[in-house]
Amino acid sequence: MSAQPREQWASRLGFVLAAVGSAVGLGNMWRFSYLTAENGGAAFLLLYLAMTALVGLPVLLAEFAVGRGAGKSPVAALEHFGGRAWRPLGMLFVASGLLILAYYSVIAGWTVRYALEAILWGFSADAAAHFGHVTTGFLPVVWHLFFMALTIGVVSGGIKGGIERASLVLMPLLFVIVAGLAVYAATLPGASAGYAYYLQVDWDEILSPHVLADAAGQAFFSLSLGMGAMLTYASYLSGRDNLPNQSVWVAGTDFAVAFVAGLVVFPLIFVLGLQEEVGGSTVGALFITLPSVFAAMGGAGTVVGILFFVALVVGALTSAISLLEVAVASAMDTVGWQRRSAALVLGATITVLGVPAALSLDVLGLMDQIAGNVFLLAGGLGLSLFVGWRMDDPVAEAQAGAEGVRWFFLWRGLLRFVVPIVVAAILFGVTIPDTIAAVRAFGG
Repeated sequence: MSAQPREQWASRLGFVLAAVGSAVGLGNMWRFSYLTAENGGAAFLLLYLAMTALVGLPVLLAEFAVGRGAGKSPVAALEHFGGRAWRPLGMLFVASGLLILAYYSVIAGWTVRYALEAILWGFSADAAAHFGHVTTGFLPVVWHLFFMALTIGVVSGGIKGGIERASLVLMPLLFVIVAGLAVYAATLPGASAGYAYYLQVDWDEILSPHVLADAAGQAFFSLSLGMGAMLTYASYLSGRDNLPNQSVWVAGTDFAVAFVAGLVVFPLIFVLGLQEEVGGSTVGALFITLPSVFAAMGGAGTVVGILFFVALVVGALTSAISLLEVAVASAMDTVGWQRRSAALVLGATITVLGVPAALSLDVLGLMDQIAGNVFLLAGGLGLSLFVGWRMDDPVAEAQAGAEGVRWFFLWRGLLRFVVPIVVAAILFGVTIPDTIAAVRAFGG
């Protein structure tokens, strides 16, 4: 074990912004609004809120309590409270972060390229052909390397000097950009039709198992649950922070950014009547449909598009930082590595793992299906069982600094009964069968 002194956040605001930065990413800026429109509009929105309240928030608070209580990263924290038998769950968290960052960095690299090209030359008139050019050949690997270098650089700087400093600048910047774009989108002539498409109610969809799975998966992916990121960030907290309040702040801010991003995306699409094109892949819609809108809008579209892709880069970077920190903190806690060495070695390993995804969209999609869906839900299921049934007095860990909170009994009840039942049903009833089918299709 490492004898290095444990780093600490310099301020509560720094921790909250870093945690929000982990949660807010590409999934918020497009995936949430896309899933809302495809799965019943406001019906999906309500289902997502329910999944966040009944499943997401309890697991988020559980990660905070375990991380702060142990003062260690996932593998060491679970061993601290549950013994060596629970180390595999911590290893699953680390594996999830490694694999997700490996392909997430590829998409983030595309985003950086789009932002820089928009600043220098504007948006291509043939967005579909340009997207094909961006995602093929060796250049996607180069942008993947560039984005990983940015991520490694921030994490190497430590908690105060790297992650917290970056979060204090990047997150307010993202909030300002997204809010400004939403105000601008509201002034466009097609805004009302865009809002109607985004928030239409289709109550039949709420009964679909796949819609429920999408809602739960979005709650886990968006809040960075089941991968140890929130647990790791909480391990750098002092013992007197109000964890329930901070959990609500993180979840609420994460949802707000996602919701407002939808208020940006759909009015823009309806400006040029491109709503029929919002039916392909999430990635294709993001990198084809929206650039088409920005190109057709002329000079104003170039400015709006630059701001939009800059916001995407910011969200992607803050999320990537938290994913790499899980692996780095685990190496520091369990093997005794120095931070800079751990960031360089593990960052390089993740970069290599991401090369196949950079060279093939099919590989990227399969990695997302396995790590972004199965691993996250499995991790959340394991953590809910651990905190709900195995950990001695988790309420005492969560209650320190929050003595006035009265709903801890409800929290543990949700972790013991509601979360395991809901997550297990989705994992074994929908997600794993879909993943098996995807693997077979990839192999065939």
